[in-house]
Amino acid sequence: MTGLSLMVFAPAAGALLVATVPSVARDAMRRTAVAVSLVPLALAISAWARFNPADGGFQMVERAAWIPRFGVSYFVGIDGISLLLVLLTTFLVPLVLVVAGDSIQVRLKGYLVAMLLLETTMLGTLAALDLVLFYVFWELMLVPMFLIIGVWGGERRVHAAVKFILYTLAGSLPMLAAFVWLGVEHHQVTGQMSFALPDLYALGLERQTQLFIFAALFLGFAIKVPMWPLHTWLPDAHVEAPTGGSVILAGVLLKMGTYGFLRLAWPLCPEAATGAAGLVALLAVIGIVYGALVAMAQTDLKKLVAYSSVSHLGFVMLGLASMEVVGVQGAVFQMLAHGLSTGALFMVV
Repeated sequence: MTGLSLMVFAPAAGALLVATVPSVARDAMRRTAVAVSLVPLALAISAWARFNPADGGFQMVERAAWIPRFGVSYFVGIDGISLLLVLLTTFLVPLVLVVAGDSIQVRLKGYLVAMLLLETTMLGTLAALDLVLFYVFWELMLVPMFLIIGVWGGERRVHAAVKFILYTLAGSLPMLAAFVWLGVEHHQVTGQMSFALPDLYALGLERQTQLFIFAALFLGFAIKVPMWPLHTWLPDAHVEAPTGGSVILAGVLLKMGTYGFLRLAWPLCPEAATGAAGLVALLAVIGIVYGALVAMAQTDLKKLVAYSSVSHLGFVMLGLASMEVVGVQGAVFQMLAHGLSTGALFMVV
């Protein structure tokens, strides 16, 4: 295991190491988890130093056969967009783990393990260049986050955790159908099954097919952002999650939805995305105004951050809906700014 794969799976390997530390040694567990989380951060910084911005393609690519019969491969790589989000993820997780010993009073070992496993799934989602691999990491993200909310959350933690997972599953099932459709479509056109993104980018889908696939992807990613009116799971999850969970939820997980639009929905279905840009922009503007107004009325900090996130991510979607280079650049900048500012706010409080 080298390069990008080491960065992705190092936290999961570290979770096994943390699990071997005696539960009574709280400081040792926390120090071990923090040390482990610094490994992907160092590798991400190294990748940043080696990254060539003049190369518009994917870099540090690793590919190996996984399920050859169905054209599924272990295929990972990064470009300028995913690299920035990888840096954001690997920066926030160690900060969360540093303060975990003070904020988590019970079952600290389980919390640290869940957070490290969550980091692996987030990095895997950002690095995956095969749709099946992407979907596996996307779904696995639910498990540790569900546990973080449901076990270490507030009084209504079970309600919030169940609502979180039901909403996300409701969006991810149509997304899975779209992925299968894309693989079958590639087989019909070329005679070979493939779920690799570069192959699917070059497919050139018919407009009618794009509309169905875009609709399925839109539902899955819009719930994750979350866009208005699919945002109602977020305030509950934010309020009930422990502080570290709220940092990762707002700082990274919400960006997975906007990243999905930018990485999959827009390039795979360009005609459908162009046709839906007006609707996406309208929903984004409603989310901007609605989220800001509701946030102004909140007295609970976590609810304020939740509704302000709906507003801020609306600006991201508005930038993406512009279908212009400057708009997309602004959207990516807003993703980073929101993640860093939200994380800093929670860490200070």
